[in-house]
Amino acid sequence: MTTSSTRLKAAAFAATAIVLFSTGPAAAADRTGHDGVHHGAPCGPDASLLGFSDGLDKATFQDTAVSGLSALALTGRSGALALVDNIGATPARVYDLDLTTDRRGVSVGVRGVTVLKRPDGTPYTGADFDGEGLVAERGGSILAGSESEPSIRRFRLADGRQTATFEVPARFRVAPAGQAAANQTFEALAATPDHRVLYAGMEGPLSADGRDSQGRGLQRILRYDGREGRTYTPTTQYAYRTDPGLGLVELVALGGDQLLALERGFTAGVGNTVRVYRVSATGVPDVSGVESLATLTDPRAWLGKLLLVDVVACPPSGATAKQPQPNPLLDNIEGMALGGRLPGGRQLLYLLSDDNANPAQTTRVYALSVALRPEPELTGRALLSATAYQPGPVSGTQLAPTPVNGVTPPFPGQPIPGFSAVIPMRAGDRSGDRLLAMPDNGFGAKNNSADFLLRAYDIEPRYRTGEVLVRGVLSFRDPDRKVPFPIVNDDTADRLLTGADLDIESLARDARGDLWIGDEFGPYLIRTDRTGTVLQAPIPLPDGAKSPQSPDLAPGETPTVPASRGFEAMAASRDGWTLYPILEGAKTDDPDQRRRVVYEFDVRANRYTGRTWSFRVDDPSLVVGDAAVLDGRRLLLIERDNAMGPQSLVKRLVVTDLDGAAADGTLPRRTAVDLMRIADPDGVSTPARPGEYGVGPLFSFPLQSVESVLPLAGDRVLVANDNNFPGNDGRIPGRADDTELIVLDVPGLR
Repeated sequence: MTTSSTRLKAAAFAATAIVLFSTGPAAAADRTGHDGVHHGAPCGPDASLLGFSDGLDKATFQDTAVSGLSALALTGRSGALALVDNIGATPARVYDLDLTTDRRGVSVGVRGVTVLKRPDGTPYTGADFDGEGLVAERGGSILAGSESEPSIRRFRLADGRQTATFEVPARFRVAPAGQAAANQTFEALAATPDHRVLYAGMEGPLSADGRDSQGRGLQRILRYDGREGRTYTPTTQYAYRTDPGLGLVELVALGGDQLLALERGFTAGVGNTVRVYRVSATGVPDVSGVESLATLTDPRAWLGKLLLVDVVACPPSGATAKQPQPNPLLDNIEGMALGGRLPGGRQLLYLLSDDNANPAQTTRVYALSVALRPEPELTGRALLSATAYQPGPVSGTQLAPTPVNGVTPPFPGQPIPGFSAVIPMRAGDRSGDRLLAMPDNGFGAKNNSADFLLRAYDIEPRYRTGEVLVRGVLSFRDPDRKVPFPIVNDDTADRLLTGADLDIESLARDARGDLWIGDEFGPYLIRTDRTGTVLQAPIPLPDGAKSPQSPDLAPGETPTVPASRGFEAMAASRDGWTLYPILEGAKTDDPDQRRRVVYEFDVRANRYTGRTWSFRVDDPSLVVGDAAVLDGRRLLLIERDNAMGPQSLVKRLVVTDLDGAAADGTLPRRTAVDLMRIADPDGVSTPARPGEYGVGPLFSFPLQSVESVLPLAGDRVLVANDNNFPGNDGRIPGRADDTELIVLDVPGLR
């Protein structure tokens, strides 16, 4: 039952009988991206369906059922191997496939089969070999992972004989020999492009690890180090957390501590859930010595993951299902292999479903186009001390005179409590070397910030030395009495504005050079000249929405914008004639509490246009911290939680496109950066200060209020925090957070 003696030569392929199968509705709808390249039918911002084929479904080859295909490995431009799992007592085997994808769709055929045998030549069968993971080695051999024990073995394709087996740590063996559950072991197997590293992934958790309260699997991925054709030895274990109810069924090793992970689950009467994630092991610790992953409390101890594609979001494209599925395209997908580069820079990704020899399931080959960007890197970091007091009156006199993170109010001057907005000091400058940076209202409330002056500072971050120089100050003031409500300094000539008057959170510059401020008390838009003088009365929301702190709130009127959920974010068009202020949180009367309303303001007409969009955060508890225009009408937003330090889970940069909105105004979204997982290969964040959290090869920005984002030249972006002085200590416990400005290189940002 063995075909030609080699599987890697085109001549041998030509000599082998090839059975080609109809591709069915193989080609997905033709969609062309902004780059003019055909990417297939979109499944999400970074993945599109090129096509699929059911040609292998219930097929036979040389008296064997082409069924139970659980793993896929590519062997060339048009070659692949598919491994069979435990189909009854039939021989364990691997099929040699002819597999191609073009604009017409997916074409697949069987051209050979090899039975996998013990060293003595007797075949393995489904009774003692459950083939789930597959790696093709150069030189005519394969590595096959089996769930039965589990095991990783090398087989020679020329005759199917086993030539080697590799060590498996004792606790990974199936109980009672170890802590693994039957059929929940080495479902995934992958090798790096240089074949120096293998990764073996557990489909389910060990008994000592289990699932968490949300149903997420607390699983382990083993790293093996070695050389192709030689021995591989287990060296490291990584902690991996699946989505609730899902298992880890395949891995692709991209190199450089980067992987793809395939997660899959099944619910009777509903169907399958299948998701592919980008996974990063950068800076992640070895958990070999951790008895139970349930004891891990630091999120940085887990592998990072970022959704690449949820297959349910792909268009059905003519697919049919034999049992209930949320999308007829779905089935029991277990195999995954990465192909070559496509026009436009994307890569070909194949998925393969395992029909379990079940008439109600389908063997299906999928081809997707995916964008795989290098991970973001930290290239600069500069800190402004939390206690860098600036000239001005004593402040904090309305705060309790008790120590907070080592600082006791009142303060000898004006603190800089972080930055809620940062724009270039000079219009059009994209270097990030000189900035106009604006704090908010001071100490967080109207009733404690009357002695905090509203300002913006001319600052110069020096990334080589890690310091921030304050070069000047701009004071916001209302000498011409444009503000119609009483302010703290009502009877003074300058009428300097304070944190009891407005809660300034976002800042933009228009085409004339005037400044526009987004406020949370109203919420208002406030226009000033370039020196900070208010030019007109604050502009309220056109829909009448007000916050509890609004001076316009009538007696008995119910506010519909929660406190501190106003214009935290505002972007300005590149030409400076349009503003896009965004509510930080949901309106109280909005049935969709994930909605954050994006407004449009016409600077020339000095009014709102009446057009709005809906940006949906991942969870109702999350807020929008800031926004900036990338190019055209694409925005870069901060989405964050309200936690700090090791409790921080969501601090991210998201790209959206106003021109890509759905018919109901809902905006698309793509996560560009996880700010908790940034590579620092050059040690920009080191050496660490005593007790400092989140620095090193894996850099994190675990600060509570990440509130400033500024795209720079190329794919660089600047991010800064509001340190809520002196209340935050996300970086060093017990020490007031400094203001941090970081510069990231984000490949593919634009």
